[in-house]
Amino acid sequence: MFTGIVTRSCTVEKIEHKTGLRRLAVKLEGLMDGLERGASVAVDGVCLTATEMDFERELVFFDVMQESLEKTTLGELHEGDLVHVERSAVFGQEVGGHIVSGHVTGTATVTAIDRPENNFVLHLEVPESARDHIFDKGFVAIKGASLTVVDYKHSEGRFEIWLIPETLDVTTFSTLKAGDRVNFEVDPQTVAIVETVQRVMQRQQVHK
Repeated sequence: MFTGIVTRSCTVEKIEHKTGLRRLAVKLEGLMDGLERGASVAVDGVCLTATEMDFERELVFFDVMQESLEKTTLGELHEGDLVHVERSAVFGQEVGGHIVSGHVTGTATVTAIDRPENNFVLHLEVPESARDHIFDKGFVAIKGASLTVVDYKHSEGRFEIWLIPETLDVTTFSTLKAGDRVNFEVDPQTVAIVETVQRVMQRQQVHK
């Protein structure tokens, strides 16, 4: 479990290509304290398992299976790329964002970017399958970062994300351009509520 508060952007130092998976080595500079093999780490919003650690070089190795490569942007990474990183949440500490599972819903497309003074606005479009799970002023995790949905247009699956300078300083959002794909995860509680209501309504229609 994560909070959607990205700690920092870290460098992908090495990518090893294997049949059906890729092995990523990410430099978690300053984030290695207490990290153990088997721990969960969110990389660009995707929950990955630490399979090996090199504490001297501050490298953590992750195996990304084919399912994750196909449904996320991790398969598009190159050595030297920066990725958002968050260690798993610790019970008893402040939750500054919202509960994020790291089980990515899919990828959204950046349709446009605006840069009003002291702000940065991402315009995003999500697949039709996710549109019922998003609502105006609700939460969505973009590349693992907990953000607020603005001006949601359900029929088009389009909405805005407004980013302040502080967020831009610790993330890679400022490097995005129109046409890029980003990992997104909808709020799990919203999914549970929407799908439960839809099932109840379908059953009621069947029994009419």
